Amino acid sequence: MQKQPVRWGLGLLYFFLGLITVATLYPFWHVLMYSISDPKRAMSGGMFLLPRGLAFDSYSMLFRNSLIFDAYSNSLFRLFVGTLINVALTAMLAYPLSIRRFIGRTPITLLIFFTMLFNGGMIPTYLLVNGLGLVDTLWALIVPSAISAWNFFIMKNYFQGLPPELEESANMDGASPLRTLFAIILPVSMPVIAAIALFYGVWHWNAYFDAVLYLHSQDKQVLTLFLRSMMNFSATESTRSMNDSMTVANISEESVKMATIIATMLPMLLIYPFLQKYFVKGVLIGSVKG
Repeated sequence: MQKQPVRWGLGLLYFFLGLITVATLYPFWHVLMYSISDPKRAMSGGMFLLPRGLAFDSYSMLFRNSLIFDAYSNSLFRLFVGTLINVALTAMLAYPLSIRRFIGRTPITLLIFFTMLFNGGMIPTYLLVNGLGLVDTLWALIVPSAISAWNFFIMKNYFQGLPPELEESANMDGASPLRTLFAIILPVSMPVIAAIALFYGVWHWNAYFDAVLYLHSQDKQVLTLFLRSMMNFSATESTRSMNDSMTVANISEESVKMATIIATMLPMLLIYPFLQKYFVKGVLIGSVKG
């Protein structure tokens, strides 16, 4: 008699989870179906699960704009170079501060924690970046955000949870601290490394406001800026010639906007499944240990 309420409870749980899943995934699916539908039929509105007349003219028109290739290359540079620098510097900071005998460990950690609560503000940060000569360069998107305090604490806690015998054996063999970090500590810390890399990578790919502040040249823009220019389609000089071509080809602005959204999201959607298995494990271990 007790199995029936349990089954009803599980059924309701699966039902609500299904509703949440559909509500989360359908907007992405709608954008994809809209982007590959016939523009005239798609503009009729309403919800649809399948494309209304398969057509890829919107993507063809989108990739005729050379600026999207500049935006892709700049975003990929920021993603890979920025994430590599982020992970390397975060590990090099977290490792010594995870060693309990390190002199000055507590005050330095408190200073890093202080940056999570307070910052210098937008204008002082811009003046600093400008004074370093980084404005209108891709390094302005990487250097000021080289280390995240939140990710630092996750990695530090993970390192504190590793067996101390690893470091002791390295010291007995005469390994330097850097060699100990890169040859012994990091290879056994791949779950948290993957999780931190995913945090940094997603942030770099989606970051928008710093690019608005520091980038002025069209050939330096990243995908988020290109997406903004496509959303404000008729207001930007870079899309006016494209607008004329769309009028001749009878393609709607909405279809090209949908295609731009898919082109912007696709790299993250392809990368995430390969790192997802490390995501939860790395965060949980890094947050509980220590």
